[in-house]
Amino acid sequence: MTGSDPVHNTLVCLLAGGSGERLYPLTRDRAKPAVPFGGIDRIVDLTLSNCINSDLRRIFVLTQYKSLSLNRHIRDGWNIFPGELGEFIHILPPMMRTGEHWYRGTADAIYQNLYSVGSEPYEYILILAADHVYKMDYRLMITQHGNSGADLTVGVIEYDKSEAARFGVCELDQDNRIIGWEEKPAKPKPSPHNPGKCLISMGIYCFSREFLVRILKEDAEDPESSHDFGRDLMPKIIADCRVFAFNFVDENRKESLYWRDIGTIDAYYEANMDLVSVSPIFNLYDDRWPIRTYQRQYPPAKFVFSEVCRRVINIDSIVSMGSIISGGCVERSVLSHAVRVESCAHVENSIVFPHSTIGSNARIRNAIIERQVDIPADTQIGFNLEEDRKKYYVTDSGIVVVVPGIRTFET
Repeated sequence: MTGSDPVHNTLVCLLAGGSGERLYPLTRDRAKPAVPFGGIDRIVDLTLSNCINSDLRRIFVLTQYKSLSLNRHIRDGWNIFPGELGEFIHILPPMMRTGEHWYRGTADAIYQNLYSVGSEPYEYILILAADHVYKMDYRLMITQHGNSGADLTVGVIEYDKSEAARFGVCELDQDNRIIGWEEKPAKPKPSPHNPGKCLISMGIYCFSREFLVRILKEDAEDPESSHDFGRDLMPKIIADCRVFAFNFVDENRKESLYWRDIGTIDAYYEANMDLVSVSPIFNLYDDRWPIRTYQRQYPPAKFVFSEVCRRVINIDSIVSMGSIISGGCVERSVLSHAVRVESCAHVENSIVFPHSTIGSNARIRNAIIERQVDIPADTQIGFNLEEDRKKYYVTDSGIVVVVPGIRTFET
């Protein structure tokens, strides 16, 4: 397919196999990309929707840890590609074709699947992470890559210097070629254009196929390598290979660029709370850039009881289908599908996952309630953190995560 439209000559490899340790306990029983987001979506839906909106319809999803719910979600919600047109979304579980190890790093994940990747006749390989929240038209990056004759193009964004130590930090020359790279540096170099910012990698890589195959084989033979793109491959190749940056173009179309790694409980909570603000930074309601997901058939959300002592109040919140607010109060919260809030209960600044019930007169504040959790009547959560820590998982910032049987597992 060499010489054709670069977008239609691109294979997507979506890395969805990380253990998500920093998002524990929400990842205790599921993969990080399968964690709910915004009421009805899963985190993985954001990147997959970017692919669809970018007309990329040949996708491998590389899974690993606790992937049952993720596999089910992709099967039920994303099996939309006509195979007779050469389109597909395939889940690739670890098959250990190259040894007896699980994926040891991002580069090793692709290397272990070279048999599958190499069997597809595409000139470019776009490697994406399945656990970030953003809107991006990948066609712009792929086109730049093809026109520049690059071996590798990396998506980059200016990020706050105070948080840049969690990412790969880039240094560019005047032609946008990457000439310096530090992976998670203790003292990241500031951007020459903005001292308060650093230029970081978004974990988006567009490779020319033959180049990718060659460097992965070389890396696999290096006993000193941890087999990670950022930690190992980037520092090795930038001096002698054509590695360029693509500056992130945000399809969210707000004043500031929006790209979030919601890999911690606090970051995840803040991203969801943004959605219920009057003017959220991340726009879920954009018909021009739709976000697709899988939804079971539920009846509409219902709000019942009008007596003064039991009057329903729903303020600045997302309430998903199948939910019933039965004389309760919901403020600045995100409720997934089939949630029940009973009479005189009060849910504030919280996220409630599907099929959970908040009992009568319960008071919930600054919390994340896992799926299928029944909060008993008169329970208080988020008002006495010392007591909450005896029963639930509580972050340093005071977000309470209620998961069934949390104290039967190490935290």
